[in-house]
Amino acid sequence: MKLKGIKLEGTYKIVCYPTCFEIYDGKGNLIYYEENKGRWAKWERDEKGYVIYYENSDGYWERSKYDEKGNEIYYEDSRGFWAKWEYDKEGNRSYYKNNRGEIIDKRVKELTIEEIEKLLGCKIKIRGM
Repeated sequence: MKLKGIKLEGTYKIVCYPTCFEIYDGKGNLIYYEENKGRWAKWERDEKGYVIYYENSDGYWERSKYDEKGNEIYYEDSRGFWAKWEYDKEGNRSYYKNNRGEIIDKRVKELTIEEIEKLLGCKIKIRGM
């Protein structure tokens, strides 16, 4: 069954107030809100409960993707903004990039001696320990 473009399966809680109503999924997450003046918002969540899509009556929307650990790895919205993230094995953010040209790169880089020499602009010699 669909209600306001939302596919409904299972049990839902509907809360009615004098000026609005809200719909909650079986896990208690808000998935739809509507005011009596016609303004509304809806949320879609993945199986872990993370918001993967949001949309409102003003035409604004945003979409997110998450990795298996629950870290946000991609975001985009209706205004054209996007961003992506990478995380290290400990779950620390190691890379960030967005469409405005901002880049934060904390990834560990493995380089050959030749690549290091090229970066330094000179020959290097590694001493034995």
